[in-house]
Amino acid sequence: MTAIPEVRDDLDYRPSYRAAAIVSALVFLLYLLTLAPSTAMWDTSEYIAAAYTLGLPHPPGNPFFVLLGRFFAILPIAPNVAMRINILAALCSAGAAGMWFLITERVLVGWLPERWQRIVGGSLAALIGATAFTVWSQSVVNEKVYTVSLLGLALVSWLIVRWCDDPDGPKADRLLVLIAYLSGLGYANHMAGFLALPAVAAAVAIRRPRTLLRWRLLLAIAGALLLGMTPFLTQPLRAGRFPAINEGEPTGCATRIAVGCTFSKATYDRFMYNFNRGQYSKPALTDRQAPFEAQVGMWWLYFRWQWLRDPFNSHPGIQIMLATLFLLLGGLGGYVHWKRDRRSFSYFGPLMLMVTLALIYYMNFKYGSSQSLDLGESVPREVRDRDYFYLWSFSAWSVWAALGLVYVWETVAVLLGSEKIKLAEETLDLPRRRSWLLASPVLAIALVPLLGNWKSASRAGQTDTADFAADMLNSVEPYGILVTAGDNDTFPLWYAQEVEGIRRDVIVACLSLLNTDWYTRQLLRRPIYEYDSVNGPKIYRGKQWKKPAGPPLKLTMDQADAVPSVIELNAPQVFRKEGTDIALTIQPRSFGDFAGLERSDLFVLYMIRDGFPDRPFYFSRTTGGYPDDMGFTPYTVTTGLTRKLLPGVPTAGNGIVAVQGEGWFDVETTRTLWETVFKAPASLAKRERWVDRPSAGIPYLYLRTSLVLSSALAQAGRTDEAARVRAQAERIARATQLEEVLASVSR
Repeated sequence: MTAIPEVRDDLDYRPSYRAAAIVSALVFLLYLLTLAPSTAMWDTSEYIAAAYTLGLPHPPGNPFFVLLGRFFAILPIAPNVAMRINILAALCSAGAAGMWFLITERVLVGWLPERWQRIVGGSLAALIGATAFTVWSQSVVNEKVYTVSLLGLALVSWLIVRWCDDPDGPKADRLLVLIAYLSGLGYANHMAGFLALPAVAAAVAIRRPRTLLRWRLLLAIAGALLLGMTPFLTQPLRAGRFPAINEGEPTGCATRIAVGCTFSKATYDRFMYNFNRGQYSKPALTDRQAPFEAQVGMWWLYFRWQWLRDPFNSHPGIQIMLATLFLLLGGLGGYVHWKRDRRSFSYFGPLMLMVTLALIYYMNFKYGSSQSLDLGESVPREVRDRDYFYLWSFSAWSVWAALGLVYVWETVAVLLGSEKIKLAEETLDLPRRRSWLLASPVLAIALVPLLGNWKSASRAGQTDTADFAADMLNSVEPYGILVTAGDNDTFPLWYAQEVEGIRRDVIVACLSLLNTDWYTRQLLRRPIYEYDSVNGPKIYRGKQWKKPAGPPLKLTMDQADAVPSVIELNAPQVFRKEGTDIALTIQPRSFGDFAGLERSDLFVLYMIRDGFPDRPFYFSRTTGGYPDDMGFTPYTVTTGLTRKLLPGVPTAGNGIVAVQGEGWFDVETTRTLWETVFKAPASLAKRERWVDRPSAGIPYLYLRTSLVLSSALAQAGRTDEAARVRAQAERIARATQLEEVLASVSR
């Protein structure tokens, strides 16, 4: 075969838009078949709820996604809000697959003489990219903003590839301005909107460097970029309307929106703090959170997942073999791309550098949650696996993997029979048509991620996260306060309350967010919602529940803002709650050079001081030992998925028993909740595998609850009920791969 370094000018190239649309439609159909019918763990619930309420998710707030998500939330395209926004994710990834199809087909124009061959090549790229694990799993539930960002990256990539073909053409300048606008709009969705710009600049510098000196064009590009970012201007206006989800609260208005407080220094400072993600205070790039080689190792771990997600390390040898195969195919494809189409490579080569090594360096992650497990806790770790941050890398890799596979296909076809073809002034040794067909079985390699990831990536039928949220809220009596720990036990509750309208009467107080001033202002501002006794659990019927008259804190906005992030304490402090028997000694926490309490600890005490016992008070059991650390152990009793605070030390009787290792346990209330209210035990038992190990604490909570409940029932002689609950525990353990918990508790 004779290498052709560039596409010749005399080729009449017409993109196969119809074929690309068909491929995108097929990918979209695959995603619909495996689409989540509801919400999911981590940020899914937060972003669905933020989109539905036109709120602000965590900084920098992703305003373009919120606007787009709100539009999809009200479209009558699915039976519920969550599915509509999940369809947005599927649609975006399917569109990106179509862009990779077009780019791959374009690279093959000067290489393969027949259009059907190029369509096969483009289809390979779409198939490989769409079924890579991270892409697929993010495309069937809208965890965040990444699939919208992926579509933007792929679209910009297609436009700059077209620009590279004709940088002096009549549409060239308009393409660059459009790319700038889409990049700005992409940044308003996620910071990855700028990810392609260095590669775009490299392509322009390589193909037409004088373009970089045309100041009028550069001004137009800058203006388009800024225009695309204008969705950020909606944030202070929307924040001033105080939506239910208002993270960062980038407005100077405290009680109502007005011109004076909106256009103020406070608004500017809060907006910039939010825009720059100051809340997360990430270290400088020179301060590496892990060795760079370990960070590359994280990427390699996640790369291995793409072709066979093996969450329980059942087939490590096969996984490494497949990952090596696709790594080599991509490397071969990159080399062939460089040899045969320098025009598009001038962009795509730098892009691949950006979405791999440059992105790894920029993200500066700690060790991954699933990485180098032999090191244990001797190294700092991310709280969860971050494969979704490399979504763009794994998706774009499909172009090079497809090109490499086409090269292998062609090579095998040549071996099976070729003929001399004169093309212009060159004579090429090309496979016969029959040889192409005989060699086509090699293309089955592209089916590997589809077959290897179906069970792991599919979210069809999964409702356990939404069920967990309802169960947790229903473990709390009407008008109660529920203290939660972080993302996974808080965001689903927001979704349940704000999207599905479940138990809005409950105040959710997240410990990690209580350390911010904007969150405590929202607690003070939150309306007092009427308890819906008709749709509430039967367990709470037949009793009058007094609706609170005010917020859970008797503080003004200024007083709440004035609470410091940490207070120093030189000795243990005694906390007493008037009107109750609660008197506990609080031990200061260590903060390196001094000891004290965090802002969140103070607000927990303030809420008990100001609201309890008029408002029932609960700690989610996902907070672990937090109530114990604060000294509340003698006054709490486990009830369902929570630990309920009592005004005095509980005593045995009326369904309350002492359980070793668990403390006081309300058997009767928990049994009633488990058998008549809880939905998640059934939906968890349907799961074939629980892929996300860092969030396995949720099924573990149910497993632990059911085992303790069955043991307590057995001790009370209620053997039939105990056996029934135990059987459910066994089903949950098998479905979520937590059999070791079952065995350890049984011992």
